[in-house]
Amino acid sequence: MTAQTLMKDAPIAATEKSALSIIDYSLSYKTANGLIPALQNIDLTIPKGKTVGLVGESGSGKSSMAWSIMRYLPSNAVETGGAIRLAGEELLDYTPFQMMDIRGRRMSMVFQDPSTSLNPTIRLGEQIAEVLMRHRGLTKVQAFAEAEAALARTGITRPKEMLQRFPHEASGGEKQRVVIATAFACEPELIIFDEPTTALDILTARQILDLFNQLRDETNVSALYISHDLGLVSRVVDEVNVLHKGVIVERGAVDEVFRKPSAPYTRQLIGAVPNPDRWIGADAPAEPQTLVKLDKIGVHYGAPSRIQKMFWPEDADNVGFWGAKDVAFEVRRGELLGVVGESGSGKSTIAKVLAGLQDFEGRLEFDGKNVASRKAIDRAYRRRVQIVFQHPDASLNPRQKIGKILSRPLKLYGIVPRDQIKARIAELLEMVRLPAEFADRYPHELSGGQKQRVAIARAFAAEPELVICDEVTAALDVSVQAAVAELLVKLQKDTGAACVFITHDLNLIRQLAHRIAVMHHGKLVDFFDRADARSDDRDAYTKALLDAVPVHAAPQETASA
Repeated sequence: MTAQTLMKDAPIAATEKSALSIIDYSLSYKTANGLIPALQNIDLTIPKGKTVGLVGESGSGKSSMAWSIMRYLPSNAVETGGAIRLAGEELLDYTPFQMMDIRGRRMSMVFQDPSTSLNPTIRLGEQIAEVLMRHRGLTKVQAFAEAEAALARTGITRPKEMLQRFPHEASGGEKQRVVIATAFACEPELIIFDEPTTALDILTARQILDLFNQLRDETNVSALYISHDLGLVSRVVDEVNVLHKGVIVERGAVDEVFRKPSAPYTRQLIGAVPNPDRWIGADAPAEPQTLVKLDKIGVHYGAPSRIQKMFWPEDADNVGFWGAKDVAFEVRRGELLGVVGESGSGKSTIAKVLAGLQDFEGRLEFDGKNVASRKAIDRAYRRRVQIVFQHPDASLNPRQKIGKILSRPLKLYGIVPRDQIKARIAELLEMVRLPAEFADRYPHELSGGQKQRVAIARAFAAEPELVICDEVTAALDVSVQAAVAELLVKLQKDTGAACVFITHDLNLIRQLAHRIAVMHHGKLVDFFDRADARSDDRDAYTKALLDAVPVHAAPQETASA
């Protein structure tokens, strides 16, 4: 049965006026346990020249919606009804061969991680030119000339040089600009943006959103913008649809939805957006005592690559460059110190120095004692200083159960007697709000937020005095991010441990941190109490970070609330 038969009563004339019309569409996946619904009775319209947002957490069905539109569904997908129309033409009736001509020419997609969209073995210019030759019929010479012009429109300063680079020779922001240039190059009717800024730091994300707004105004393209971040969505969309467990629970003008959300789930999402005016951090230490002191810490690398020269332009020479230079600050006992800056600013370099994972120059003191070098760091230091990394998948052994993972620091540092390890693992899981039976699961059986909680539990298992959190919420949905941040604050308060929280999100860190350090090009450019974040004497770079993040007032109470 064709989609036209299923939707014979749909208002065809009305849908032809829209760039995209999704009407009563449902999708399920075949599993060993039967059909699992992913999308249920979806109605969504994108008028020509407009941008519509689709927001929701991981698992809500956002990406399934994108793949349905692009006709890239897996073999176990079952479409149980509805229609998807591009300018009135039914996509569900097109063959895979017909869709090959539509994708790229009439519809394009920009993915979350540009690295997955680009072939690492082919130069960037060839990848853009290939699309132009395939869908616009240009010659190779014409395609390269148009590719250079397309890159120039995205704000890349040396587009001709960029065409000759391989993907690994470009920064994350530059790669995303290449993908966006490719998406716009064939002047499509519709572009789908699937979390296009999640993998980028906040300043680069702001630049990408500004670029999208500029290109949209120039081309009048229609777009579907998919994200879990309502704050960023508000910068680019005209209307927003809120998706929860495969069902659109609310839709409307973005400002109206922000001010007066009607669905409880929407209010939950908005409430989780970091608000610097809502303090959730622990009380500051009554009598500050220095735990860690850094004095003129430097990390010097060898001859820089081209991408490293872009991050440290003034320091990158033929001799080498500084990943961190003359960094000096202290961490007090019991405080949460925020360290912020964009990608390449030196945040993670400092984290590795503190964790004993990076050689350094200068002086590092811990608890009043000098730590001469990385080689001088002993087992006692490694127990007292723990680190939680951004991606738990990279730090949790996929072949070990959660119980085995949590038992390692308990055994390594002799935290509890061996006959009490099982009970302590249960306590640790409860401490991070996970059920005790998770000890018998493998990491792949947990969600991203649950895996990050396990990584946090492992760090606190060693009963440390300092915990370093390196972008631990960057890859999480906004509501999961809020829960993990509140969890860290509670653990810090309960244990008395100090915390260095590294992030690019100044709104989030202003909710948590007692003091904030700002890194830029490997240098410490600002250091202040959280209450002084908006002071006039803040560094220009700090002000740029503050301005890059949207801040929204709390939603108004409604009768349905």
